Amino acid sequence: MPLVRLPAPYNFELSMARFRAYGPDLANLWCGGALWRVVGGTAVRIAAVPGSGDGDGDGDVAVRVDPCDPAIAAEVLQLLGAPHDLEGFAAFVAASGDPVLQGLQARFPGFRPPLAPDPFEALVTAITAQQVSLFSALAVRNRLIAAYGEPGRRAGAAPGVGTPPGSARSPVGPALAVHAFPRPDLLAAADPQALVLLGFSRRKAEYVVGVAAAMAGLAGLAALADGEVKARLVAVRGLGEWTADWFLARQLARPRAWPAGDLVLRKACSRLYADGRDLSTAEVRALGERFEPFQNLTAQLLLLGNTLP
Repeated sequence: MPLVRLPAPYNFELSMARFRAYGPDLANLWCGGALWRVVGGTAVRIAAVPGSGDGDGDGDVAVRVDPCDPAIAAEVLQLLGAPHDLEGFAAFVAASGDPVLQGLQARFPGFRPPLAPDPFEALVTAITAQQVSLFSALAVRNRLIAAYGEPGRRAGAAPGVGTPPGSARSPVGPALAVHAFPRPDLLAAADPQALVLLGFSRRKAEYVVGVAAAMAGLAGLAALADGEVKARLVAVRGLGEWTADWFLARQLARPRAWPAGDLVLRKACSRLYADGRDLSTAEVRALGERFEPFQNLTAQLLLLGNTLP
């Protein structure tokens, strides 16, 4: 059985919640209790191993990956958030004396935030989410993926080659199909007006095409310090501090990433730490200092607590 392993505790379904919270995501498709993603052109099924539980014991938790080879396993582990130091974060929360964090940790044991393995996908996802609802952002992104991304190859009936029994219908086509996220070279050559027809604003269409053209110059970001990464990103038209912060958090898994300007994070901090008083971005940024050096995992736990009942 092709398996990858993550340290316990790990709750696969909880950790994958954001891939189904706003509807089907054609690049990370939740179907039949599993997550599908295209890796190297192949539609890969990722699912918890029955009997592995939620990882509340001392051993590692197994996740089945089908098909699997070393390259697929490496991307899947990145997607599943393997770089996060959850053991260190748990110790930090336990010693913090912070009732908010301790309460959330108790509510959501085994939550490991997923990561975007593809830097271009992470940046385009952030652009689509700028100043719109996440439902709208996903709808537009799905149209982009369907128009420019390749469906995953796989033998047999599965997302990527056909319609699984009982699957939902997609607003962008006759059946759900897991697709590879579009390559930067394809979108760098696109006419922005073609993206406008998919639902992008004119400005965002230009941003996506411009970022696609800039990707070659953004190689090697993972080797840079946080401040250098942000400086390189915000120099590209359409990428501001908010996008750079989320790139650090959800693509590079940087532990100190703290998107203080994120509206939803501000709301979560206001509700959980200020009795509902509307905190400013500056106040949220200052609040982040108390979570040093685990701002990233704190932010994502606060967002989860603000989203789920």
